[in-house]
Amino acid sequence: MQPVPIKPTIAFDVLDQIDIRVGTIERVEDVDGSDKLMRLIVNFGDHTRTILAGIKEERSDPREIEGKQALFVVNLAPRKMMGEMSEGMLFDIGYADGVTPALAVPERSVPDGSRAG
Repeated sequence: MQPVPIKPTIAFDVLDQIDIRVGTIERVEDVDGSDKLMRLIVNFGDHTRTILAGIKEERSDPREIEGKQALFVVNLAPRKMMGEMSEGMLFDIGYADGVTPALAVPERSVPDGSRAG
């Protein structure tokens, strides 16, 4: 992989607007009619959310991530995909570069809902 150029500089307050939190992936389920999307039920400590992620073709068994903590963007506007609402975005590494994606995970267990940054 050849790294792409770094994006233009942004002000810190722009970065500070993105809310990235740790959540535990409790369940991974198929989304009817989709070849790419899986439904993640994610625990953020004080609530759970449904987050749709295009991971079905990236893994031989998408359910292997059940029980794992990962990073999620939680302050995106809800988005309807395949007739279902997604309440956030899985934060993964590599997809934009054509590399098999890997979860962005904390190095040790932390409380669900902990903020990144």
